[in-house]
Amino acid sequence: MRIDKHPILEFKKGKKVKFTFDGKVYEGYEGETIAAALHAAGVKVLTHSHEKKRPRGFYCAIGNCGQCVMEVNGVSNVRTCIERLKEGMVIKTQKGKGSIL
Repeated sequence: MRIDKHPILEFKKGKKVKFTFDGKVYEGYEGETIAAALHAAGVKVLTHSHEKKRPRGFYCAIGNCGQCVMEVNGVSNVRTCIERLKEGMVIKTQKGKGSIL
C-alpha cells in the first residue's frame, strides 16, 4: 500500500528511484518519505525499542514519536517518516541510540 496523503508534507510523486535498505535494493518515488517507500515495499519493522528490543514500525508519520529513526547516508537518528527519498540513498536499521559522529 502506497501512502498518497501526509498530514504535514505534500507528496509530489516524482520519478522512480532506487535506494538500499540494510543491503537490499528497493524502489520508491522521489519526493515521498523514506518510511513511506519502505512501507509500500512491505518493510514493516523500522527499528527496535532500546530497552526491550521490541519491533517498532511506521507510526506517527509527522516526526514526533521516533519510531522510525534510522541511519541514512551515514547519519544516525534520521526520522525517516519526514525525510524525503532521493536516488541512491543508503539506509540502515539503527542499532542502539546511534552516534553523534
